[in-house]
Amino acid sequence: MTDTVAALLSLHRPRRPWQHAWRRPYAAAYEQMLARRPVVRALVVAAFGRRYMADFLTLAPASATPTFAEELAAVMARPDEQIRADLRATRPGPLDGVLSVDGLTREAAFVLDWVWTHTVRPEWAVREQRLRADVVARTARLSTEGWAGVFPDLADTMQWLGDGRLRVNDLPDPPLPLDQAEQLSFVPAHCGHGWVLWDQPTRFGMVYPVRGVLADTVPPAPDGLDRLIGPNRAAILRRLGTPVSTSHLAALTGLSLGSVSDHLRVLLDAGAVTKQRSGREVLYWRTAFGAVLADRSAVPPAPGRPD
Repeated sequence: MTDTVAALLSLHRPRRPWQHAWRRPYAAAYEQMLARRPVVRALVVAAFGRRYMADFLTLAPASATPTFAEELAAVMARPDEQIRADLRATRPGPLDGVLSVDGLTREAAFVLDWVWTHTVRPEWAVREQRLRADVVARTARLSTEGWAGVFPDLADTMQWLGDGRLRVNDLPDPPLPLDQAEQLSFVPAHCGHGWVLWDQPTRFGMVYPVRGVLADTVPPAPDGLDRLIGPNRAAILRRLGTPVSTSHLAALTGLSLGSVSDHLRVLLDAGAVTKQRSGREVLYWRTAFGAVLADRSAVPPAPGRPD
């Protein structure tokens, strides 16, 4: 659901270059859908304020691995008046007259289901790999640097203040006590900036931008690394700055799964990469030694003795 809300925001108000590029194939169908459903158009406009998003879009998940259907059911459980109250809190002032109709909850569920079905679900296999890889990378950093090392990298405004206090943004809102919280989740999403999730007073969460959003910008491996370990192995090592699965590596490099597995086995035996299981997949990423190999290979070698 969080990725679906992020996709809806990109369709409604793209601000970053990658959001404009991602939106382009879906824009015509999205605008046609809004033209047929004026209530949905007014609802989306009201749901995304300048600073806040309507609460029905930011419900904290009830479990660690909810399905989209389960999260959509949580939205559908909110009555029409609650949806209207969420919209008023986001954008103070009178609501558009079309939002006074019965069935507003049904319209909110419709637009979320439409975005999921037409834009997110077709990409979900790739999106889920990227999200899982981000979780593994952040968890590894947490184990070495603690929360103080993790939070600044999640969002520019996020900071661990100590004494059980976390600042998530610089808005003039009063502190939110979590003494009754049963769950605090950190959720990566394909978004430009994060937001807060909650189902007060027991469930809370923080959405943050996943690394490498919808982009593959790994440069070709330098010649020095090519000659040292071979061009295919070098290409794989260069792509392991963040955790990646075997199948994703095969898609990125064009190599077969068997070939990727063989190269990874050699890199593992050499201590250049490490691995960790995440769900049904095993993710691989560079060790400190592997990072030195990948980075130092770009430095021209010192002049040697003439042959």
